[in-house]
Amino acid sequence: MTLLFNFEQAVACAESGVTLISPFVGRIMDWFVKNTDQKAYTRKDDPGVVSVTRIFNYYKKYDYKTQVMAASFRNTEEIKGLVGCDLLTISPALLKQLAAETELAPVVLSTSHAKTLDLPKVSIDEKAFRWALNEDAMATEKLAEGIRNFAKDARTLEKLIEAKI
Repeated sequence: MTLLFNFEQAVACAESGVTLISPFVGRIMDWFVKNTDQKAYTRKDDPGVVSVTRIFNYYKKYDYKTQVMAASFRNTEEIKGLVGCDLLTISPALLKQLAAETELAPVVLSTSHAKTLDLPKVSIDEKAFRWALNEDAMATEKLAEGIRNFAKDARTLEKLIEAKI
């Protein structure tokens, strides 16, 4: 599942048996930079990192098999804030920056730690899902934007294919 921007989407995916989710860390942070007064974040308070951390911990606490593959990083701090996540998709440019750094980033996400957390179990039905998405301006806007962009790209691809036929 891609275009995942909030906790309720993640819970619905896990409850549906989705194999893998790919939350967009950087795109979440982009929205907050654009729409709030805070323009800089650390690896501990970056909204995308906070979102993925919450999802990861919830999945591990309740033994969901859905893997978390964080994506769309804007900087190495976001990556270091998610060391221990199931999977990370990291651009070559950020991999190069990481390779040049000397900091040994500690593991911050682990199943054993997640198991110790006091996280309430939630169940997401359609009504709760729709309400939560509606109440989350960032998730609503980024999801709609992503769908529009995918649809635009699909139309472009169709035209390219038609031209080749």
